[in-house]
Amino acid sequence: IGINANHIKLPNTASEAEVLRCINALNEDPAIHGFIVQLPLDSNKPINTEKITNAVAPEKDVDGLSSINAGKLSRGDLGDCFIPCTPKGCMELIRQTGIQVAGKRAVVIGRSKIVGAPMHDLLLWNHATVTTCHSKTASLAEEVSKADILVVAAGKAEMVKGEWIKPGAVVIDCGINHIPDSTKASGKRVVGDVAYAAAKERASYITPVPGGVGPMTVAMLMQSTVESAQRFVEKYQPGKWHIQYNQLSPKVPVPSDIEVSRSCAPKPVGQLAREIGLLSDEVELYGQNKAKILLSTLERLEAQPDGKYVVVTGITPTPLGEGKSTTTVGLVQALGAHLGRNAFACVRQPSQGPTFGIKGGAAGGGYSQVVPMEEFNLHLTGDIHAITAANNLVAAAIDARIFHEATQSDQALYSRLVPSIDGARKFSDIQIRRLQRLHINKTDPDALTAGEIKKFVRLDIDPETITWARVLDTSDRFLRKITIGQSPTEKGHSRTTQFDITVASEIMAVLALTDSLQDMRRRLARMVVASSREGIPVTTEDLGVSGALTVLMKDAIKPNLMQTLEGDPVFVHAGPFANIAHGNSSVLADKIALKLVGKEGFVVTEAGFGADIGMEKFFDIKCRYSGLQPHVAVLVATVRALKMHGGGPTVTAGVPLPKEYTEENLQLLAKGCCNLSKQIQNARTFGVPVVVAVNAFKSDTEAELQLVMRLSKEAGAFDAVKCTHWAEGGKGAMALAEAVQRASQAPSNFRFLYDVELPILDKIRIIARTIYGADDVELLPEAEQKVILYTKQGFGNLPVCMAKTHLSLSHDPERKGVPTGFILPIRDIRASVGAGFLYPLVGTVSTLYWKAHVDKSLGPHENPARQQLEGTSHGRFVPTWMAQAGIVFLDQWSANCGSGATCGSLAS
Repeated sequence: IGINANHIKLPNTASEAEVLRCINALNEDPAIHGFIVQLPLDSNKPINTEKITNAVAPEKDVDGLSSINAGKLSRGDLGDCFIPCTPKGCMELIRQTGIQVAGKRAVVIGRSKIVGAPMHDLLLWNHATVTTCHSKTASLAEEVSKADILVVAAGKAEMVKGEWIKPGAVVIDCGINHIPDSTKASGKRVVGDVAYAAAKERASYITPVPGGVGPMTVAMLMQSTVESAQRFVEKYQPGKWHIQYNQLSPKVPVPSDIEVSRSCAPKPVGQLAREIGLLSDEVELYGQNKAKILLSTLERLEAQPDGKYVVVTGITPTPLGEGKSTTTVGLVQALGAHLGRNAFACVRQPSQGPTFGIKGGAAGGGYSQVVPMEEFNLHLTGDIHAITAANNLVAAAIDARIFHEATQSDQALYSRLVPSIDGARKFSDIQIRRLQRLHINKTDPDALTAGEIKKFVRLDIDPETITWARVLDTSDRFLRKITIGQSPTEKGHSRTTQFDITVASEIMAVLALTDSLQDMRRRLARMVVASSREGIPVTTEDLGVSGALTVLMKDAIKPNLMQTLEGDPVFVHAGPFANIAHGNSSVLADKIALKLVGKEGFVVTEAGFGADIGMEKFFDIKCRYSGLQPHVAVLVATVRALKMHGGGPTVTAGVPLPKEYTEENLQLLAKGCCNLSKQIQNARTFGVPVVVAVNAFKSDTEAELQLVMRLSKEAGAFDAVKCTHWAEGGKGAMALAEAVQRASQAPSNFRFLYDVELPILDKIRIIARTIYGADDVELLPEAEQKVILYTKQGFGNLPVCMAKTHLSLSHDPERKGVPTGFILPIRDIRASVGAGFLYPLVGTVSTLYWKAHVDKSLGPHENPARQQLEGTSHGRFVPTWMAQAGIVFLDQWSANCGSGATCGSLAS
């Protein structure tokens, strides 16, 4: 009949907790439609049988023994429960006789939960008049003699005598008993509860023992399993989530982001996890609103087809904002809560530096945000803190190694690195690998020569080549440049270094690009932190800390689950900057989400900055390492931002917007659409269909919106639609969601921009010419030397991650629109070998500053992705939710914070 049966046999030493864990795993496994727990439980540990039977999910309790199924049977809900198999088999045998049960007098002997009690209920709801007899029943023979239908389950051999039976009665004997019989080889034989030989002379039908009720019990168990599978198929469409979405009631005008966030009561994240198909042992709860998801989920879902992969990008950013994060969330809400698709958002975790500065958080805005906002923006589950600890462990190891090598002999160093424990030395695994890299094929610490010991213990780091800085996820301008080693205990070994902001650490980029714990271990091990005086790269593996880094990052590697305002799932994981890193959330989050949504579902992720920065790196770096192929690129644009690209006046903080941005100006807008057209062309270069999302503002006119949409299509966009998700939530992104669905069905010919085996300069040139529109590139002397060095060191085949201003397609942030006729200057090239890319520094871009744009004269509708700003007594502005919480704004911003923009280190 097509049932795949498995026998799970637990040892008799199994505890109650172990049995419950096994039952829970079966409850959650969608491939299991029914299971039974064999009773009595054969264990030498105390186990509560009632607790065990009730732990079986009612919808899989094909034995019908749970209190819920028993309760439904008791009140007559026969179509919504499972009936215990023996009573069900008995009832089927009675029906096979052809007797009309309704109106008949039935007697049930026995009141066990397995047979007697449910048999009584089953006969009762089939309209028989039922009497239950038991050991305390007086005049049992008299009661039996009245029965048209007799069911006996007392467990006493031949207790019902033949003469008690009413002539013509139907007798169902459920008993199994053993009595002595010298004629049998075993010395005993099996009999029922009814004296069969005498009873069969009076009954019209009687079941034999053995061979009567037993086979029917097994048959009914199989029938219930088939019924369970049928119910599952009817109720649950394969791959379709059953999510409880939140109904929004948008207010006009839209309140501040924090007010909107707090107006929503998120469902427990554990419930969300169950709704999207995660098992309980794959979810680590961090309170009620967030959870970490174990990587074992990927292994379980390995055979599951991936869903549709969508990346959200934008035009070249302006101070007016485009709202990519808001669009990402709004699109997922539209796909999920409004169109009924499985939809998942994957976004980056924000840094505490920008969060406590003018920029604010990154949860989206209006009625399209990740909630709760405070938990999203602050700490989350501690991933960034883990990166801080891991990064600073490396920094400490570098300086400690330099100090000890400068102050100790080879033998003293060797004794520290390979200490004698109980009179014996032993190399660790990481030390064995170092010996192999040094071509020292020995495993006995006492067998090394003096020369080999010297090679082993001395990294000979050149302090001038150290590229590894300490980090802190707070913007503190006084840590931009520091001197370390000034304590007398450091014996004069001081040097100048700096703090970066944590999310600029290479470990963050490693976290974002890794696809397993083992892969992360390898990537962390090959991070280059400096060079020796001979020019040999020094890695964290050489320092002996790569294993410790992996341990520190073992929880951070697990994606964080949260939700949108409307109850759609969101993975918040990793937060690399988009200038000196690739600016995308984690590969692991995307991979798990793609499996969870299934073939017809959608995963929407956001790439940092404009299409020339984050999107190009998404395709050429993230997709190259993940092996994932995107289906659609969503390009976000606004009318006002395009006007700025058309030559609109400068926006100054604290000054009202010029009329060019608040009044209709089709000529200026049309001129600025050149940037939109170029970014559409950039996306199509990768062979992916493009849908333009025009993020509408209240000052936009219909003619302006129509112009942008028309020019987008003329430039090659698959479609272009107006979006109002900031004010309306998912409802305002319905047109975008429908366009994305159609685009995902269109032919896609995804391809990378360049072959990684090309020379470093050629890869840089291809990006500069194709994506930025440069005539050529110019390598400055330091960059030329790095090309030679990295090629010699074997890093020439890494992808290229351009560190360039995001405010222009060129290297000059003042050049808007589509600059032409420029040579792209490459000042320097640096290597993130662990993450797996080289990053050329373009022009004057700095890896040390983050400047932000904000128009303090605008209300929340004009700044859809920002918090409403509130003034402080010092005349500065902070997000309202911070001011309400009493959070002090840090004075780390430079005087021209309203006019520049690059991101990078702690000197935010």
